This record gives sequence, C-alpha cells and structure tokens, in this order.
Amino acid sequence: MMVDAAGTTVADVVAALAGWYPPDWAEDWDRVGLVVGDPAAPVTTALLVVDCVPETVDEAVEVGADLIIAHHPLLLRGVHSVAATTYKGTIVHRLIRADIALLVAHTNADTANPGVSDALAARFRLTDLRPLVADGPNVPGVGTGRVGELPQPLTLAELADLAARRLPATPSGVRAAGDRDRLVSTLAVCGGAGDPFLAAAAASGADAYLTSDLRHHVASEHLAAGGPALLDAAHWAIERPWLDLLAGQLADALPIGTVISDIVTDPWTLHVPAPQ
Repeated sequence: MMVDAAGTTVADVVAALAGWYPPDWAEDWDRVGLVVGDPAAPVTTALLVVDCVPETVDEAVEVGADLIIAHHPLLLRGVHSVAATTYKGTIVHRLIRADIALLVAHTNADTANPGVSDALAARFRLTDLRPLVADGPNVPGVGTGRVGELPQPLTLAELADLAARRLPATPSGVRAAGDRDRLVSTLAVCGGAGDPFLAAAAASGADAYLTSDLRHHVASEHLAAGGPALLDAAHWAIERPWLDLLAGQLADALPIGTVISDIVTDPWTLHVPAPQ
C-alpha cells in the first residue's frame, strides 16, 4: 500500500497497522488502536516507542513527530478522568496540545507473523521458526512466542552472554537459571511477560526459554520439574527489537519518516551486583 506523501493521514497509518496486526487478534482485555488524534490529520513523521511516557512524548515533540506508535497501551485499564492532574491525563493533554496522535499495537502485534517475537528471534538468528503457542486465528505461523534453532549449539552461560550483547542494554541485564553448562540448540522466545507460557516452552522441546518478568516460585518449580533452562531479560529490552521490524514495514508501505526511540522505559534503573 503506497499513499501520496502529501496526503498521508493518521487513518492511513491506522489502516496499515490493522493489516499487519489485526485489532481482533488482540486479547479481550487489551486496548489497541487509535487512542488520541484525528484520523484525518496529516502524518509526516512517526516516533516508534515501547511505552508512551512523558520522556517519549518529549522526544516526539523534539523530533517533530505527528504520531507516536506505541506497543504498550496508555489506557489499558478503565479510567474515569483524563484531567491534567493525573499522570495519564497529563500525557493525553500534552499529546493533544502538541497535535500528536497516539496509536497502539499490543497483543495483536505479539500474535502476528511477523511480530514482536519474530523480531526477538531475529536477534538470535533463529531458523525453522514456529509459534510457541499457536493461538488466535487459524493462520500458519501466527501465535504467541516463537521456537527455533540457534545457528550453533551454545552452553547456557554462552547463550546468556550472547543475549546480553544482542539485546538492548538495560541496568537489569540478563539473568539465567539452570545448569550453566547445559547445551542449548533449540530456543523458545516470548516478548513480554512469559510466565503463562512456561508449560508450552517445556512441551515445545526447547532447551532454553527467553522471556521477561519471570517470578521466583514459578521459575523454581518449572526447573524442578525438568523444564528448559530460563533466561530473563528486561521487559523493554525484549520488545524494543519489534520497533525495527515496524519501521521497515512502514518504510515499505507509507512515505513517512520514522524515528525509533531508544529511551529505556524499563522501570528498573539500577543494578548492584553482589560483592565477590
């Protein structure tokens, strides 16, 4: 889909994303699509972010963006006010005053092929990809997470080191759980919080599972049951690669400029290693 540069609108971008990431593929609890903005408004530059927060709104203003495309919804849970006295209300007012629209693709982008987990798998050059959980519409390759083969087997310690180098840097870094010498050939990955899919990772035949936000007891019981080794990276870090994929899709489809935000919006800002 190509649109004349002079006539590209918010509606055109909304339509493009709906083609790649159909809104009805989002989970029932999710809130995706256009959040702020006039569909008829022109778009020349879009800022791509994981989170729409004051810092990324400031960045959008600085780069002259007409539109922010975010992965995480700003208004995920019900609100009764967007007054400027509230955190989210302040963001909404700032966007409106700056004439910046906000568009969200969340679990619909997680499920799509290519989507969030495909971009994550690409960082590790995984091949023979298949969904970790083949959910959603009956479309080949669509589903949550991905499972694939590494170019060459690595120990868990080597894979953790590779992950720290291939993923965007955050103070949290990368944690690993399991035998450091365990050989990993098949890797499962899942963008976002991957707790719910530990059983799927175990059933997939993967040697290791990379995701984020793993909890203590859940991870401990998973390992005790003989499940794959675990790698836990910052939530922002494992979803940031999707912005590169999205920028490429937009470049092929619409004559607008894109800027990828590398502002780390993960809430953890300091990591102090244990004394040796």
